Amino acid sequence: MTDTTLPPPAAVLVAVQLPGVGDAELASGLDELARLVKTLGLETVATLTQRRSSLAAAAVLGKGKLVELARLTGGTGVIPSGAKPRKGRGEDSPVEPEEPDEPDEAEAAPGEEPSSAPAARLATMVVVDHEITPSQARNLERATGAQVLDRAGVIVEIFHRHARSREARLQVELARLSYVAPRLRETGGSERQRGGIGGRGAGESEVELDRRKVRDRMAALRQELEAVQREQQNRRTLRREQLRVALVGYTNAGKSSLMRALTGSEVLIADKLFATLDTTVRALQPEVHPRVLVSDTVGFIKKLPHDLVASFRSTLDEALEASLLLYVVDAADPMHREQLATTRAVLAEIGATEVPSLLLLNKADRLSGEQRQALRGEYPEALLLSAKASADVSSLRESIVAFFEASMVEAELLVPYGKQGLLGKVHEEARVLSEQYDEEGAHLRVRAPPAGLERLRLLLAT
Repeated sequence: MTDTTLPPPAAVLVAVQLPGVGDAELASGLDELARLVKTLGLETVATLTQRRSSLAAAAVLGKGKLVELARLTGGTGVIPSGAKPRKGRGEDSPVEPEEPDEPDEAEAAPGEEPSSAPAARLATMVVVDHEITPSQARNLERATGAQVLDRAGVIVEIFHRHARSREARLQVELARLSYVAPRLRETGGSERQRGGIGGRGAGESEVELDRRKVRDRMAALRQELEAVQREQQNRRTLRREQLRVALVGYTNAGKSSLMRALTGSEVLIADKLFATLDTTVRALQPEVHPRVLVSDTVGFIKKLPHDLVASFRSTLDEALEASLLLYVVDAADPMHREQLATTRAVLAEIGATEVPSLLLLNKADRLSGEQRQALRGEYPEALLLSAKASADVSSLRESIVAFFEASMVEAELLVPYGKQGLLGKVHEEARVLSEQYDEEGAHLRVRAPPAGLERLRLLLAT
């Protein structure tokens, strides 16, 4: 029987090695881009790199490398010189004058491997590991005959496909429109001078009309998102009195695996970048008193588009409002230091650097004894663990409980017989150490955080 399954679209990855970027960092970035591309449902059939002092203004690569790229896509490798410049707010000219090649950097140095390997089939997608301008993307498409996406575009598209909740869908659509708006293209050279309700304004071109529709849609999305976020804020306000832990870290560092291990919840676990976009909140298991809530958050990544950080601000607020942040790091990844730096940079952007934190070096089961020893020396304050090891998870749970225990105080509470309905509330807010009854009511010896103890005293006094 003939297999009629079509292969996934083929993609070629493009990266420019800029000054200050080492070979290991370049390789890691391309490996991460390949995983992003795979998550998007594409197959990487070739990679192409070039050393340059900066991205070429016209089409990212110099002329020689552009021809080499075109051989992988079936294009001409030439940017048409007769293209008519298009006008549009937020766009640069589509055809920039090509700057001279840099021959000393354009080709591989003696003894180096070529920057690209022959592709098994022609690529229909070119994916650039940089944020590029709309004109650079258009020029690349003209030269290669393939569709072009930059790193930000790939991430936005992955977010679009993985969003599940109403809030995440609104956030992603807003970020997607922010990305698409400056990349809208003219479909014709004519302009209509007629205005009218719902029509074009005087002299408004097709692309200007499209942009106006996008702006209107973005305004409507912001209003709808504000309403959803008010609901979420109300939920967070109700949880504010509880003890909260937030898992934060680079995408695919193992946050969801730890979330499932700590709470017993059936959260999605997948070996994909950005498998989790929606915040999940569950109670620490086995439950403790007072109860501790654990939340999983969207993963971070290098060069995360600013519009996505802005759109997911309310989701990231889970980290800002947590009592304790658990920084989850894939210790087996050679680039874990850079990934930790990225996590810290994003959290600094939302103002969460003052929240108490604990560093978790995850995936220790993939490390050798020597690697473990080196990491313990480099991060003496961190917990080295594996989400797959029950003993490690138990140790982490004990560390979480100990963190909150350190701020708790013991006190005596009297719950009169007329307020016995508050006993349940006392058990929620505090750990009851002893309980005795006399003619006044229940005398409880409790241990609780100062804020929770104050709330209980106010309830019992009214």
